[in-house]
Amino acid sequence: MRYVEGTETPAAEVSPPMVVGTAVYALLLGIGLVVVGLKVRQRWVAFWGGGLTLASTGYLGALLMGYG
Repeated sequence: MRYVEGTETPAAEVSPPMVVGTAVYALLLGIGLVVVGLKVRQRWVAFWGGGLTLASTGYLGALLMGYG
């Protein structure tokens, strides 16, 4: 798609509920990965799930404290 020179291209808009929903989904997915990783003795899956859980929890915590 081409735009006239000198005009700004429209930025992609992401709604805040979409971002929060993604963070909640990532939190649940991370917890699931930890459980599955421990059950099947795949430490790397549990490690990545733990990292995803920590990142999602940190983001949601910061959002609740008003930093987001």
